[in-house]
Amino acid sequence: MTKKCLLGLALLICFTSYSQEEFVAPDCILITKIPFTQLSGGIIIVRAKLDQYPDSLNFVFDTGSGGTSLDSATAADLKLPLVKSDKTIRGIAGFRKVEFAENHQLNFKDLTADRLDFHINDYELLTSVYGVKIDGIIGYSFIRRYVIKIDYDVNQLEIYSPGNFRYPRGGQLLRPSFTTLPRQIAQIEDGRQIYNRYIFDTGAGLCFLLSRDFVEDSSLFKPNRKFYPTQAEGLGGKKQMELTVVKSVKIGAFKFRNVPVHVFDDTYNVTSYPLLGGILGNDLLRRFNVILNYPQQSIHIKPNSHFNEQFDYSYTGLGIYLIDGEIRVIDIIKDSPGDKAGFKTGDVIFSVESNYSKNIQTYKTLFQNAIGKIKTIIFRDQTPMVLTLDVKDIRK
Repeated sequence: MTKKCLLGLALLICFTSYSQEEFVAPDCILITKIPFTQLSGGIIIVRAKLDQYPDSLNFVFDTGSGGTSLDSATAADLKLPLVKSDKTIRGIAGFRKVEFAENHQLNFKDLTADRLDFHINDYELLTSVYGVKIDGIIGYSFIRRYVIKIDYDVNQLEIYSPGNFRYPRGGQLLRPSFTTLPRQIAQIEDGRQIYNRYIFDTGAGLCFLLSRDFVEDSSLFKPNRKFYPTQAEGLGGKKQMELTVVKSVKIGAFKFRNVPVHVFDDTYNVTSYPLLGGILGNDLLRRFNVILNYPQQSIHIKPNSHFNEQFDYSYTGLGIYLIDGEIRVIDIIKDSPGDKAGFKTGDVIFSVESNYSKNIQTYKTLFQNAIGKIKTIIFRDQTPMVLTLDVKDIRK
């Protein structure tokens, strides 16, 4: 090839242009900011008004719920018309056929979410557990409409319109599989290193919940790992479980060590094992600021100021509930620290470590942060008594 031809070819290459067109979705627009409070285990409570009713209601913000719901007592108080259905909801402790309150609105500052159908459920037990009236749950039917940032540093939800979202630096974009619930891959290591999918569940007030089928089939735990009998509350009532720790948990690029986990018999097939290994709960997820982008089926996580906080390793064996304005001991695991300390069903807790607030969230926090001996004043048959509870460390 001559020099002249080579020069012509070079000019052709240099000046060849390409026509490229791309349809670009609009940028996300901030609609509103909603403050929230956190209860034990990281549970998120947001307040919203239903339709034209003037009083604000308390809702759990729950990525583990396939719908949006109202407490049966709240629906009765508001005299909402209900429609019977053949639909059934499923939780860790049972099945329940539900009625619906159809075509309602949730009102926040600068945001009205309309055309919402609420299934009706009984949240009296959750109200007793948390000491706060639980009026309902905000789940998939609301979350799927928006891009939602959960900022645990300032306890605030930011609600955006769907579109292109500019994610912050220093985090990671996850691509969970989606049905109505996001199912995220995580690595658990103890006796073995195991990968599986787990429900990404901001409504679960624990770190990890594993099905016993998954645990036994995978031989996950070290042979000498110790398990402590306990219970948790969910749809259908109370559920017996076991509590222990795993050596490490890894979500995306982020790793945690000595993580508390609950193991349960999945009688009602919530995890659809072997499709899922269990539930990834909010006592772990709250250590990230989270951006839920359901329209693009992605979740962004970035470590926040809670990332390095110590996990709750305490074990008391006590189930305490707020009943008729009193904090009562209702459940006591046999041979647990609570049993050995002399607690009896029906005892009224008057103070914990000289705290007389009668606030169940405060008392639970004191129990969780006080491994070792803790002094409790109780009333039994109207007679005061001092009991010393030796809170167990589940790592030992």
